[in-house]
Amino acid sequence: MDDELNALRRTRMRWNTPLSEPHAELLLDRMALDGGHLVDLGCGWGELLLRALARAPGLRGTGVDTDETGLARGRAAAASRGLAVEFRQADAAGWDVPAERAFCVGSAHVFGSTKAALERLARVVPSGRLLYGDGFWAAPPGPAAREIFGPDLLTLPDLLDAADGAGWRVLHLSTADQLEWDDFESTSRAGWAEWLTAHPADPRAPGVREWLDRRLREYVREYRGVLGFTYLVLGR
Repeated sequence: MDDELNALRRTRMRWNTPLSEPHAELLLDRMALDGGHLVDLGCGWGELLLRALARAPGLRGTGVDTDETGLARGRAAAASRGLAVEFRQADAAGWDVPAERAFCVGSAHVFGSTKAALERLARVVPSGRLLYGDGFWAAPPGPAAREIFGPDLLTLPDLLDAADGAGWRVLHLSTADQLEWDDFESTSRAGWAEWLTAHPADPRAPGVREWLDRRLREYVREYRGVLGFTYLVLGR
């Protein structure tokens, strides 16, 4: 798809993860935000980072991602809210500036695997707290789900073992519920669905329609209730 459609696809999403407003507030509470430096690795447009900075004015924030479209959205949102935050276009996996607090939500793939992410993040946060969000198998997956999400996805017990092996202590654990998942999947399709309704004769419409139909079909038939997502507040 071209840049226009790529920019449009996530416009109806609050953040790129299955997370409700109350759940987000709970996680920010558990992060014990105050002063110091908070880095969001794989930040996208950094909405959760901006929420953190709004509630902790003494906090210094940095968002790191390779997607310039998302970073531009984050910069615009920060400016509209009067929040000072640095958005850096960089590879999160190579980030080596220590911080007291960090977010890494849905970005384990950038590091290669869950285990690699947790080990690398222990170097970013040598002492402090990490909000780590990652997928896990909530039920045994079928072949199609395994093909979609790859061979490295863990069960929740195995994910916790990986955190322990990297030297983290679990301070908080919660998982996305079904409503959060359904809302996430629906909003991930909504930007293109609205565009398709308004532009049915556009030459790009068949490709958009095929993607929307396939995404809904895969979700409902292959991984709804099978793929879970956990939020861990980890400490060192």
